[in-house]
Amino acid sequence: MTARGADTPAMREPLADLERQLITAYLSGAGHSREALLARDDDEARALLTAASQYASEKLAEVEARSHYVHALHGSS
Repeated sequence: MTARGADTPAMREPLADLERQLITAYLSGAGHSREALLARDDDEARALLTAASQYASEKLAEVEARSHYVHALHGSS
């Protein structure tokens, strides 16, 4: 096994950017910023970040389910 070279980009999760955007949108709707909450260490900040993460997970599951449905409709896998 070889080490990854400095010029080799790291692999990214395909939906990571969408997940971050969903979390940011949820927190913005609640009147907070992601960066500010990450800098805090209190129960309210953790609760908001947890709720935003759960919201993003639910939306990503919905996106994936719709994707599978569309692929099934078109007969591709």
